[in-house]
Amino acid sequence: MTVTLDAADVRALGPAGAVAAVREALAGGLDPDGDVPRAVVPLAHGQGLLMPSESGGWFGVKVATVAPGNAARGLPRINATYLLHDSATLRPVALLDGVALTTLRTPAVSVAACLDRLRALAAGGGGLRLVVFGAGPQGEGHAAAVRAHVPVADVTVVTRRGGPAPGWADRHLSADGGGVGAQVRRADVVVTATSAREPVVDGRLVRGGAVVLAVGSHEPDARELDSVLMGRATVLVESRATALREAGDVVMAIGEGSLAPDDLISLAEPTGSRGDVPAGRPLVVKTCGMGWQDLVVAVAAHRRKEREAGKEGKERNEEAPGERS
Repeated sequence: MTVTLDAADVRALGPAGAVAAVREALAGGLDPDGDVPRAVVPLAHGQGLLMPSESGGWFGVKVATVAPGNAARGLPRINATYLLHDSATLRPVALLDGVALTTLRTPAVSVAACLDRLRALAAGGGGLRLVVFGAGPQGEGHAAAVRAHVPVADVTVVTRRGGPAPGWADRHLSADGGGVGAQVRRADVVVTATSAREPVVDGRLVRGGAVVLAVGSHEPDARELDSVLMGRATVLVESRATALREAGDVVMAIGEGSLAPDDLISLAEPTGSRGDVPAGRPLVVKTCGMGWQDLVVAVAAHRRKEREAGKEGKERNEEAPGERS
Protein backbone atom coordinates (compact mmCIF):
# COMPACT_ATOMS: atom_id res chain seq x y z
CA MET A 1 0.00 0.00 0.00
CA THR A 2 1.25 3.46 -0.89
CA VAL A 3 1.07 5.79 2.11
CA THR A 4 0.79 9.56 1.85
CA LEU A 5 2.94 12.01 3.77
CA ASP A 6 1.48 15.48 3.72
CA ALA A 7 3.48 18.63 4.42
CA ALA A 8 3.08 18.25 8.19
CA ASP A 9 4.31 14.63 8.05
CA VAL A 10 7.41 15.69 6.13
CA ARG A 11 8.13 18.65 8.38
CA ALA A 12 7.80 16.42 11.45
CA LEU A 13 11.22 14.93 10.64
CA GLY A 14 12.66 18.31 11.58
CA PRO A 15 15.94 20.00 10.61
CA ALA A 16 18.04 17.83 12.94
CA GLY A 17 16.58 14.63 11.52
CA ALA A 18 17.12 15.81 7.95
CA VAL A 19 20.74 16.86 8.60
CA ALA A 20 21.39 13.50 10.26
CA ALA A 21 19.96 11.67 7.23
CA VAL A 22 22.25 13.56 4.85
CA ARG A 23 25.35 13.06 6.98
CA GLU A 24 24.62 9.35 7.51
CA ALA A 25 24.15 8.80 3.76
CA LEU A 26 27.46 10.50 2.94
CA ALA A 27 29.27 8.65 5.74
CA GLY A 28 27.84 5.42 4.34
CA GLY A 29 29.55 5.99 1.00
CA LEU A 30 26.90 7.71 -1.10
CA ASP A 31 28.69 9.50 -3.95
CA PRO A 32 26.79 12.58 -5.18
CA ASP A 33 28.77 12.55 -8.43
CA GLY A 34 27.21 9.17 -9.24
CA ASP A 35 23.69 10.60 -9.11
CA VAL A 36 21.48 10.96 -12.18
CA PRO A 37 21.43 14.57 -13.45
CA ARG A 38 18.03 16.17 -13.22
CA ALA A 39 16.11 16.87 -16.40
CA VAL A 40 14.91 20.42 -16.95
CA VAL A 41 11.91 20.65 -19.25
CA PRO A 42 11.05 24.09 -20.69
CA LEU A 43 7.32 24.74 -20.34
CA ALA A 44 5.03 27.43 -21.73
CA HIS A 45 4.87 29.20 -18.39
CA GLY A 46 8.02 28.07 -16.60
CA GLN A 47 10.03 24.90 -16.07
CA GLY A 48 9.47 21.28 -15.16
CA LEU A 49 12.14 19.42 -13.20
CA LEU A 50 12.47 15.63 -13.02
CA MET A 51 14.84 14.45 -10.26
CA PRO A 52 15.32 10.66 -9.95
CA SER A 53 17.77 8.88 -7.65
CA GLU A 54 18.47 5.36 -6.36
CA SER A 55 20.46 4.52 -3.24
CA GLY A 56 20.41 2.27 -0.19
CA GLY A 57 17.57 0.05 -1.34
CA TRP A 58 15.30 2.90 -2.40
CA PHE A 59 14.36 4.65 -5.65
CA GLY A 60 12.55 7.95 -5.78
CA VAL A 61 11.67 10.72 -8.17
CA LYS A 62 10.57 14.30 -7.61
CA VAL A 63 8.49 16.11 -10.18
CA ALA A 64 8.72 19.84 -9.60
CA THR A 65 7.50 22.90 -11.48
CA VAL A 66 8.73 26.49 -11.34
CA ALA A 67 6.21 29.11 -12.43
CA PRO A 68 7.64 32.65 -12.16
CA GLY A 69 4.27 34.20 -12.94
CA ASN A 70 2.57 32.60 -9.95
CA ALA A 71 3.72 35.30 -7.54
CA ALA A 72 1.44 37.83 -9.26
CA ARG A 73 -1.42 35.34 -8.94
CA GLY A 74 -0.84 34.84 -5.23
CA LEU A 75 0.18 31.23 -5.87
CA PRO A 76 3.36 29.31 -4.93
CA ARG A 77 6.22 29.74 -7.39
CA ILE A 78 7.33 26.12 -6.87
CA ASN A 79 5.14 23.03 -6.70
CA ALA A 80 6.37 19.45 -6.33
CA THR A 81 5.42 15.85 -5.61
CA TYR A 82 7.75 13.03 -4.55
CA LEU A 83 7.18 9.30 -5.19
CA LEU A 84 9.27 6.81 -3.19
CA HIS A 85 9.74 3.17 -4.29
CA ASP A 86 11.30 0.07 -2.79
CA SER A 87 14.30 -0.77 -5.01
CA ALA A 88 13.89 -4.55 -4.82
CA THR A 89 10.28 -4.70 -6.04
CA LEU A 90 9.98 -1.19 -7.53
CA ARG A 91 6.62 -0.88 -5.78
CA PRO A 92 5.64 2.67 -4.84
CA VAL A 93 5.55 2.85 -1.06
CA ALA A 94 5.04 6.54 -0.28
CA LEU A 95 3.83 9.75 -1.87
CA LEU A 96 5.28 12.85 -0.22
CA ASP A 97 4.60 16.56 -0.39
CA GLY A 98 7.49 17.65 -2.60
CA VAL A 99 7.48 21.32 -1.60
CA ALA A 100 7.83 20.48 2.09
CA LEU A 101 10.53 17.97 1.21
CA THR A 102 12.50 20.54 -0.79
CA THR A 103 12.12 23.14 1.95
CA LEU A 104 13.50 20.66 4.49
CA ARG A 105 16.28 19.00 2.54
CA THR A 106 17.93 22.08 1.03
CA PRO A 107 19.00 23.66 4.34
CA ALA A 108 19.79 20.17 5.65
CA VAL A 109 22.42 19.75 2.93
CA SER A 110 23.82 23.23 3.56
CA VAL A 111 24.19 22.63 7.30
CA ALA A 112 25.41 19.05 6.93
CA ALA A 113 28.20 20.31 4.67
CA CYS A 114 29.54 22.89 7.14
CA LEU A 115 28.46 21.59 10.55
CA ASP A 116 32.02 21.29 11.85
CA ARG A 117 32.74 24.93 10.94
CA LEU A 118 29.46 26.09 12.52
CA ARG A 119 30.32 24.28 15.74
CA ALA A 120 33.81 25.79 15.75
CA LEU A 121 32.35 29.28 15.29
CA ALA A 122 29.85 28.67 18.07
CA ALA A 123 32.55 27.45 20.46
CA GLY A 124 33.44 31.07 21.16
CA GLY A 125 30.14 31.49 22.97
CA GLY A 126 27.42 34.09 22.64
CA GLY A 127 25.65 32.54 19.66
CA LEU A 128 26.12 33.06 15.93
CA ARG A 129 25.04 36.13 13.97
CA LEU A 130 23.14 35.36 10.76
CA VAL A 131 22.32 37.50 7.74
CA VAL A 132 19.75 35.93 5.44
CA PHE A 133 19.09 37.33 1.97
CA GLY A 134 15.55 36.27 1.14
CA ALA A 135 12.52 36.02 3.44
CA GLY A 136 10.93 32.97 1.80
CA PRO A 137 10.72 29.36 2.97
CA GLN A 138 14.38 28.65 2.23
CA GLY A 139 15.58 31.67 4.17
CA GLU A 140 13.49 30.64 7.14
CA GLY A 141 14.47 26.99 6.71
CA HIS A 142 18.18 27.77 6.78
CA ALA A 143 17.82 29.87 9.91
CA ALA A 144 15.91 27.00 11.56
CA ALA A 145 18.48 24.40 10.49
CA VAL A 146 21.36 26.43 11.90
CA ARG A 147 19.41 27.03 15.15
CA ALA A 148 18.79 23.29 15.48
CA HIS A 149 22.54 22.66 15.75
CA VAL A 150 24.24 25.71 17.28
CA PRO A 151 23.17 28.71 19.37
CA VAL A 152 22.04 31.72 17.34
CA ALA A 153 22.22 35.21 18.85
CA ASP A 154 20.86 37.38 16.06
CA VAL A 155 19.19 37.07 12.64
CA THR A 156 18.93 39.85 10.05
CA VAL A 157 16.81 39.23 6.97
CA VAL A 158 17.43 41.28 3.81
CA THR A 159 15.02 41.68 0.90
CA ARG A 160 14.64 44.15 -1.94
CA ARG A 161 11.89 46.13 -0.20
CA GLY A 162 12.47 45.46 3.48
CA GLY A 163 9.51 45.55 5.85
CA PRO A 164 8.41 44.14 9.20
CA ALA A 165 10.68 41.45 10.65
CA PRO A 166 9.27 37.93 10.24
CA GLY A 167 8.87 35.91 13.42
CA TRP A 168 12.13 34.04 12.86
CA ALA A 169 14.30 37.17 12.50
CA ASP A 170 15.31 40.10 14.68
CA ARG A 171 15.22 42.73 11.93
CA HIS A 172 14.30 43.15 8.26
CA LEU A 173 16.37 45.48 6.09
CA SER A 174 15.99 46.72 2.54
CA ALA A 175 18.83 45.63 0.26
CA ASP A 176 19.47 49.19 -0.93
CA GLY A 177 19.03 50.77 2.49
CA GLY A 178 21.60 51.50 5.14
CA GLY A 179 22.94 48.97 7.56
CA VAL A 180 23.19 45.89 5.34
CA GLY A 181 26.95 46.19 4.84
CA ALA A 182 27.57 46.50 8.57
CA GLN A 183 25.48 43.40 9.26
CA VAL A 184 27.35 41.38 6.61
CA ARG A 185 30.73 42.47 8.03
CA ARG A 186 29.86 41.12 11.48
CA ALA A 187 27.99 38.01 10.33
CA ASP A 188 29.17 34.50 11.18
CA VAL A 189 26.77 33.00 8.63
CA VAL A 190 25.40 34.58 5.45
CA VAL A 191 22.57 32.81 3.62
CA THR A 192 21.53 33.67 0.06
CA ALA A 193 18.15 32.19 -0.80
CA THR A 194 16.82 34.50 -3.49
CA SER A 195 15.65 34.42 -7.10
CA ALA A 196 18.27 37.07 -8.02
CA ARG A 197 20.36 36.63 -11.15
CA GLU A 198 23.04 39.12 -10.08
CA PRO A 199 25.14 39.09 -6.88
CA VAL A 200 23.32 40.16 -3.73
CA VAL A 201 26.39 40.13 -1.45
CA ASP A 202 29.47 42.33 -1.74
CA GLY A 203 32.21 39.72 -1.44
CA ARG A 204 34.65 42.23 0.04
CA LEU A 205 32.50 42.54 3.17
CA VAL A 206 32.33 38.88 4.20
CA ARG A 207 34.78 38.36 7.01
CA GLY A 208 37.41 35.63 7.04
CA GLY A 209 36.13 32.49 8.74
CA ALA A 210 32.46 33.22 8.00
CA VAL A 211 30.19 30.65 6.37
CA VAL A 212 28.17 31.52 3.26
CA LEU A 213 25.30 29.22 2.28
CA ALA A 214 24.20 29.91 -1.30
CA VAL A 215 21.12 28.07 -2.59
CA GLY A 216 19.14 30.43 -4.82
CA SER A 217 20.79 29.88 -8.20
CA HIS A 218 20.68 26.62 -10.16
CA GLU A 219 21.39 27.96 -13.64
CA PRO A 220 24.83 28.62 -15.17
CA ASP A 221 23.99 32.24 -16.02
CA ALA A 222 22.51 33.26 -12.64
CA ARG A 223 24.42 33.88 -9.42
CA GLU A 224 24.02 35.37 -5.95
CA LEU A 225 27.74 35.57 -5.08
CA ASP A 226 30.36 37.64 -6.85
CA SER A 227 33.76 36.52 -8.09
CA VAL A 228 35.52 38.48 -5.34
CA LEU A 229 34.01 36.25 -2.67
CA MET A 230 34.46 33.05 -4.68
CA GLY A 231 38.13 33.90 -5.15
CA ARG A 232 38.64 34.57 -1.43
CA ALA A 233 36.76 31.51 -0.20
CA THR A 234 37.09 27.79 0.15
CA VAL A 235 34.24 26.57 -2.06
CA LEU A 236 32.38 23.40 -1.09
CA VAL A 237 29.89 21.94 -3.58
CA GLU A 238 27.55 18.96 -3.48
CA SER A 239 29.06 17.60 -6.70
CA ARG A 240 31.75 18.97 -9.01
CA ALA A 241 29.87 17.90 -12.14
CA THR A 242 26.65 19.52 -10.94
CA ALA A 243 28.41 22.72 -9.91
CA LEU A 244 30.22 23.04 -13.23
CA ARG A 245 26.96 22.39 -15.10
CA GLU A 246 24.40 24.33 -13.06
CA ALA A 247 25.94 26.65 -10.45
CA GLY A 248 26.24 30.12 -11.95
CA ASP A 249 28.11 31.31 -8.85
CA VAL A 250 30.82 28.77 -9.72
CA VAL A 251 30.61 28.85 -13.52
CA MET A 252 30.90 32.62 -13.82
CA ALA A 253 33.67 32.90 -11.23
CA ILE A 254 35.67 30.34 -13.23
CA GLY A 255 34.95 32.26 -16.43
CA GLU A 256 36.21 35.46 -14.80
CA GLY A 257 39.41 33.78 -13.61
CA SER A 258 38.90 34.03 -9.85
CA LEU A 259 38.22 30.31 -9.34
CA ALA A 260 39.43 27.07 -10.95
CA PRO A 261 37.57 23.75 -11.21
CA ASP A 262 40.30 22.06 -9.17
CA ASP A 263 39.65 24.51 -6.32
CA LEU A 264 36.24 22.97 -5.65
CA ILE A 265 35.80 20.55 -2.76
CA SER A 266 32.92 18.08 -3.04
CA LEU A 267 30.80 16.38 -0.40
CA ALA A 268 32.13 13.03 -1.59
CA GLU A 269 35.58 13.85 -0.27
CA PRO A 270 36.49 12.50 3.17
CA THR A 271 35.20 14.48 6.13
CA GLY A 272 38.75 14.94 7.38
CA SER A 273 39.91 16.71 4.26
CA ARG A 274 36.86 18.98 4.32
CA GLY A 275 37.49 19.73 7.97
CA ASP A 276 41.02 20.91 7.20
CA VAL A 277 39.93 23.94 5.14
CA PRO A 278 41.66 27.13 6.32
CA ALA A 279 39.78 28.61 9.27
CA GLY A 280 40.72 32.15 8.28
CA ARG A 281 39.03 32.04 4.88
CA PRO A 282 35.31 32.29 4.19
CA LEU A 283 33.68 28.92 3.54
CA VAL A 284 31.14 29.01 0.71
CA VAL A 285 28.72 26.09 0.50
CA LYS A 286 27.14 26.28 -2.94
CA THR A 287 24.31 23.85 -3.71
CA CYS A 288 21.89 23.55 -6.61
CA GLY A 289 19.75 20.64 -5.41
CA MET A 290 20.16 16.99 -6.41
CA GLY A 291 17.94 13.92 -6.46
CA TRP A 292 19.90 11.99 -3.83
CA GLN A 293 19.17 14.71 -1.30
CA ASP A 294 15.42 14.36 -1.75
CA LEU A 295 15.76 10.58 -1.58
CA VAL A 296 17.64 10.28 1.71
CA VAL A 297 15.42 12.81 3.47
CA ALA A 298 12.26 11.25 2.02
CA VAL A 299 13.34 7.83 3.31
CA ALA A 300 14.00 9.29 6.76
CA ALA A 301 10.58 10.97 6.81
CA HIS A 302 8.91 7.76 5.64
CA ARG A 303 10.63 5.68 8.30
CA ARG A 304 9.62 8.17 10.97
CA LYS A 305 6.00 7.98 9.78
CA GLU A 306 6.15 4.19 9.90
CA ARG A 307 7.51 4.24 13.45
CA GLU A 308 4.77 6.60 14.56
CA ALA A 309 2.11 4.44 12.92
CA GLY A 310 3.56 1.37 14.64
CA LYS A 311 3.45 3.08 18.03
CA GLU A 312 -0.15 4.17 17.52
CA GLY A 313 -1.16 0.67 16.46
CA LYS A 314 0.50 -0.86 19.52
CA GLU A 315 -1.22 1.63 21.82
CA ARG A 316 -4.61 0.85 20.28
CA ASN A 317 -4.03 -2.87 20.73
CA GLU A 318 -3.04 -2.35 24.36
CA GLU A 319 -6.17 -0.29 25.01
CA ALA A 320 -8.49 -2.83 23.36
CA PRO A 321 -6.91 -6.29 23.57
CA GLY A 322 -8.50 -9.06 21.52
CA GLU A 323 -10.32 -12.05 23.00
CA ARG A 324 -8.20 -14.93 24.22
CA SER A 325 -8.94 -18.47 23.12
